[in-house]
Amino acid sequence: MSIIVQKFGGTSVADTEKIKHVADVVMHERNLGNDVVVVVSAMGHTTDHLVKLAKEISDTPPSRELDMLLSTGEGISIALLAMALQTAGCNAVSMNAMQVGIITENIHNKARIVDIKTDKLKKHLKEGKVVVVAGFQGVTEDGEITTLGRGGSDTSAVALAAALEAERCDIYTDVEGVYTTDPRIVPNASRLEEVSYEEMLELARVGANVLHPRAVETAKQFKVPLRVRSSFKLENKGTLIVGVDDMELHKPVTGVAADLTQLRIVVCDVPDTPGHAAKIFTKLSEANISVDMIIQSYARKIENTNDIAFTIDKGDLDKTLKTLDELKSEIKASRFQVDDNIAKVSIVGAGMIDRPGIAASMFETLAKLGINIKMISTSEIKVSCLVDENDAKRALVALHETYGLGCDEVAEVKGTLPEEELN
Repeated sequence: MSIIVQKFGGTSVADTEKIKHVADVVMHERNLGNDVVVVVSAMGHTTDHLVKLAKEISDTPPSRELDMLLSTGEGISIALLAMALQTAGCNAVSMNAMQVGIITENIHNKARIVDIKTDKLKKHLKEGKVVVVAGFQGVTEDGEITTLGRGGSDTSAVALAAALEAERCDIYTDVEGVYTTDPRIVPNASRLEEVSYEEMLELARVGANVLHPRAVETAKQFKVPLRVRSSFKLENKGTLIVGVDDMELHKPVTGVAADLTQLRIVVCDVPDTPGHAAKIFTKLSEANISVDMIIQSYARKIENTNDIAFTIDKGDLDKTLKTLDELKSEIKASRFQVDDNIAKVSIVGAGMIDRPGIAASMFETLAKLGINIKMISTSEIKVSCLVDENDAKRALVALHETYGLGCDEVAEVKGTLPEEELN
């Protein structure tokens, strides 16, 4: 029998009726003759509620205790889903990360999985059980509870699929697959039949909320077949995520995305001498702060200084400013500027490699709209522009049209994207 890993997010298990529906979806796959491992998130906005409770106790909750608190949410989901499956006549067992043996590094709130023990999982599967696993959480070698950060349940599912050498990993959402852009903003966004790991990774990084980048990275690394599909339309196979070598590339641009979760920080008047950039980004790395776009200006001839600008997630602002304050005198910066009225608008496509003019058409489209570009970053298959937050929607709609990504049908969105909350 083949092993299929299924993942259901918070909105899919938001109440008991939805949990019963998930049980039907799981049994449908089981009845096809496959062994099934199910990964679920906490119910609805449980994690957000738990974070709120923690903030009512402390403005800066201790990271260890926060993980202890947040990890309780998935325990409710897995137990209820296992009950629903058993009530429907399907043999099932629920397991948290400690029971499975999902081993992570010794970092709280944003831990990475380093190993998964599969002995207990395989034993239950051999006994004919559906195994329901808590996503978003792990445990260190010495028994400390950890959480994986935003999108952690996606990562849990893909990592389990890799460890079990599953036939595929199905990510169930409220939409029917991956779209060329957010269908809430562009109603005629096209559903993609296939997308490459590389394209999906870039789309996830630049604001497409269907999958988390770490999950896509894991799928790409271990070549896990990944499918994004609707839990409401099982006849629709959704979007298949495959290696770029397995695809036929018909268009230079596959998708357009906007990310409103970042802000820009400018470190001003840094002396133009070697080592200062290294000090800044080494300290940020040590504080576990992810940096996205980076620009260093040309040195000013008179003062012999320059500015270093970069973007981070809004949730890391306090930690970033604290880190920079500790460095301020050492790097001789005059001040820090924070710009939180920004959005990162990006085009992504494996087909843009060696095709001139793609970036130029993006800049021309934005220029015609009178949209000013604050920063630019590129890769082989991506061009990103930092613009004012208020311009993001106009830019998204116009770029989607520029690259001919629309279709004649209107996408049906049952819920609100993104499906996941914190996990």
